[in-house]
Amino acid sequence: MLDGLCIVVSPLVSLMKDQVQQLHDRGIKASCIYSGLTPTEQEIIFNRCINNKIKILYVSPERLKQRVFIEHFRRMKVSLIAVDEAHCISQWGYDFRPPYLDIARIRIYHQQAPIIALTATATPAVVTDIQHQLLFRPGSQLFQASFYRPNLAYMAFHESDKEGRMLRIARHIGGSGIIYVRNRRRTRQVAEYLVRCGIPTAYYHAGLDPKERDMAQLRWMKGDAPVIVATNAFGMGIDKPDVRFVIHLDIPSSVEAYFQEAGRAGRDGNKAYAVLLYDNNDIENLHRNFDSTYPTPLFISNVYKAICNYYRLPIGSGEDCQFDFDIEALCATYNFNVVEFFNAARFLEREGLISLPDRTDAESRVLVPISRDEVYRFQVSQEARYANLLTLMLRMYGGLFTDFMPISERALARRLFLDEEQVINMLHHMDALKIIQYKAKSPKPQIIFTAPRVNVDRLPLTESKYNLIKQQAAQRLEAMLHYLDSEECRSITLLQYFGEQSQHPCGLCDHCLHCHTGSPAPVSEDALRSQILALLSQQPLRADQLLEKIPNIDERMLRSVLRLLVDQRAVSVNQALQFFV
Repeated sequence: MLDGLCIVVSPLVSLMKDQVQQLHDRGIKASCIYSGLTPTEQEIIFNRCINNKIKILYVSPERLKQRVFIEHFRRMKVSLIAVDEAHCISQWGYDFRPPYLDIARIRIYHQQAPIIALTATATPAVVTDIQHQLLFRPGSQLFQASFYRPNLAYMAFHESDKEGRMLRIARHIGGSGIIYVRNRRRTRQVAEYLVRCGIPTAYYHAGLDPKERDMAQLRWMKGDAPVIVATNAFGMGIDKPDVRFVIHLDIPSSVEAYFQEAGRAGRDGNKAYAVLLYDNNDIENLHRNFDSTYPTPLFISNVYKAICNYYRLPIGSGEDCQFDFDIEALCATYNFNVVEFFNAARFLEREGLISLPDRTDAESRVLVPISRDEVYRFQVSQEARYANLLTLMLRMYGGLFTDFMPISERALARRLFLDEEQVINMLHHMDALKIIQYKAKSPKPQIIFTAPRVNVDRLPLTESKYNLIKQQAAQRLEAMLHYLDSEECRSITLLQYFGEQSQHPCGLCDHCLHCHTGSPAPVSEDALRSQILALLSQQPLRADQLLEKIPNIDERMLRSVLRLLVDQRAVSVNQALQFFV
């Protein structure tokens, strides 16, 4: 709506790419600049911005302090600066990113341009800090919707048989659902379990091939696989309104992360469920993961020094340099534990010193730097297969004359009935002839130095800063555990965390349902014992089957009575986990 360019600061490269593609699909000229683009690619995008050929430009925060960006930024006609995931600017935010602190510095070059900061998860302290850090002017306005979701039933259960409970939820609620797990291996295991139980299920994590990820997401979006099992890599930029349930099989590390992931259910306004299943091992794992996620400042410094030495970078050099990243070889060279090394490297990335893009983000890119007339002359002067390849690329990938566009050699080869290797050789040949500029994807993951190497005693991560970050993270972890232990309405507990007061129980969560006055009269343990023995005298049954046959019974009470019956040897359990008398 405004006359000029909108700058959007975003921390996630994958989200930037996804949103740029969505804007292109809507006919809006957009682009993004992030670690991994070559200087030539960046220069093309900058020039298009300066010449008003781009309406929305996405920028990763570490770009903002670089001289090249500032030189071009000063010449752009900027109408708005938008800060996405704005909680990242606050040391009290759950995903603090120090490069976000550089956003305020660029405001001096366009002092009349308004700034807007957006986040879905901010406590009152974070809201105040965002305004302070971004130098909001006096009289600036805060627009805040309620965190209350009247259609969303929050539930949390201490559960020894999490997969069994998950299956019952999926069957009972039906429809579309997301199941979150902590690690990649579990996504496949849980998905295969659900498929065996008759529920079409896809799985998704960042380590899959891009085509596999896209296919899993497409199957879920279309309803061919109504349930998807995923790590927290899934969900950003996904707007499927009819998700009926979100189940967590592992405890998130913060209330903010949980609220954001659970909030993907019920966006159509109809009733939906957010269920967190946990046991004592999960709580122990949460503390263990926390300790490993925060290596000591000395260890982080040693990792940074080792990385720089491994790639032979002198102090003051290395900015925008890109190298193949063989984490096993690097750790073997310096005798690091791989997990500890990776967690330390993530700290360095968050500080804006390096970038560790997932290898699946790498993709080949092509630009056509010549005019359409020169393209025509090339097509008529070359053998048919080159002409056909260039024609097909121009047809499949819009914008090749103005931007480096991602391409798929495999898709091109399939359409031309050629081998993928043949297409790659042809692209290299056309690049040598300067008909195209071809940036082939790297077969290995890349590490990128987003800032010049500094001496370890000048690292931006000081010990006091590190201690503050760790202390804030520990408080968020305790808040998450408080949510699990709280006997209060789940919605009220969440609202209080985000600074919103409510005295009215939601009536939907597990606590409210348990305490609801309209619930059936409680069954005594003796009566329940008689019901269980009567059912088991007819046939062996699992605990979940007993739950289905005894309506309106508290599951914790059922399991307690079952344990007592087994201890008294009134009931036995077979290898299929069925109880029998």
